[in-house]
Amino acid sequence: MDREELEEQVLTMLEEICDDEAVREERDIDLFEAGLLDSMAAIEVLVAIEERFGVDIAPTAVERDEMNTVNKIIHQIEIRL
Repeated sequence: MDREELEEQVLTMLEEICDDEAVREERDIDLFEAGLLDSMAAIEVLVAIEERFGVDIAPTAVERDEMNTVNKIIHQIEIRL
């Protein structure tokens, strides 16, 4: 999977979980501060990452500020693929 395909899959996943297209436009916005993610949705993101990419990211393995933007989520998946 190339980076472009990874990015598109992550954007689609986050758009579904956040129920907002803003994730496509504002890739460096803090998803928690913007009200697009909460703790339950964050767990949903981790489960979806494991299902879609086969990448296991335990909730205790990363700090919230390491996965609070679209670009940071993409990075965390990339370094584990």
